[in-house]
Amino acid sequence: MKRRSVIIGTGSHLPQTILSNDDLAARLDTSDAWIVERTGIRRRHIAAPGEFTSDLATAAARQALEAAGLTPDDIDLIVVATATPDQTFPACATVVQHKLGMTHGVAFDVAAVCSGFLYALTVADALLTGGAHARALVIGAETFSHILDWEDRTTAVLFGDGAGAIVLEAQMQPGDTASDRGVIACRLHSDGRYNDLLYVDGGPGSTGTTGKLRMKGREVFRHAVTNLSSVMGEVLEAASLQSADVDWVVPHQANLRILEATAKKLGLDPAQVVVTVDRHANTSAASVPLALDVAVRDGRIQPGQLLLLEAMGGGFTWGAAAVRW
Repeated sequence: MKRRSVIIGTGSHLPQTILSNDDLAARLDTSDAWIVERTGIRRRHIAAPGEFTSDLATAAARQALEAAGLTPDDIDLIVVATATPDQTFPACATVVQHKLGMTHGVAFDVAAVCSGFLYALTVADALLTGGAHARALVIGAETFSHILDWEDRTTAVLFGDGAGAIVLEAQMQPGDTASDRGVIACRLHSDGRYNDLLYVDGGPGSTGTTGKLRMKGREVFRHAVTNLSSVMGEVLEAASLQSADVDWVVPHQANLRILEATAKKLGLDPAQVVVTVDRHANTSAASVPLALDVAVRDGRIQPGQLLLLEAMGGGFTWGAAAVRW
């Protein structure tokens, strides 16, 4: 028998305001056709004034708890992945803890930008399987609209706001990776040499300002396809599985061309890739749990299926996880 972290509930939340490509074209030198051709994005959700990352995270967490049939009293760990917390400190996770009415347990943030959810999942999995905690909320939440330069068409068209959440529960499983439910294997990487390819040009310890997102898209694309296909292969090898065993890839929703190229490198059918980038754009740490919740609720993901989760973000950071539903 082996202690595994099993996903028993998912949830998500998107702001009500929708910004279409045509809306952006009205104020930027761009067009719907240009954006769709290069990214696959057609629209994105944008937080309203006074709507914070913690608000989105809390709403997604409540939905995940409802799906799991649990209350906040049943949770003893909250890990929030975000690059856009409400404040420099305290952690966004403690704000979510308070908004859920929790006065117990442990809550903290993980900062790995678009890979944040994979990092948070890996940390929570280690704490649950190690016996330190019994149930966790793992949340990816972002309000990237707050750090975008809305006059830069190369970045303003790419990102949106949102949150996704899962409930993880420690359960005893037979110990067979072919049949165990839950997180089977995780692998994480980072390489700080590429800081200048995707970053925010400010911070409390440098400029004393929030700063704006800057990116060299072509270089990021090249690294993303190579790094993601590599780490997905690592995870499958660690779990003694093969590409043929994969039912669904639930990827970071950065760019449709990246999703297609990564699937091709692994020999997977593009139809096996859960795609929400057209509706959500790139929601950074929120994109993987958002896509997961969509595919769970529309019935695509079924019990016993093997999922590959993957993401890459600024740093560079990247990672993947094999999860049996």
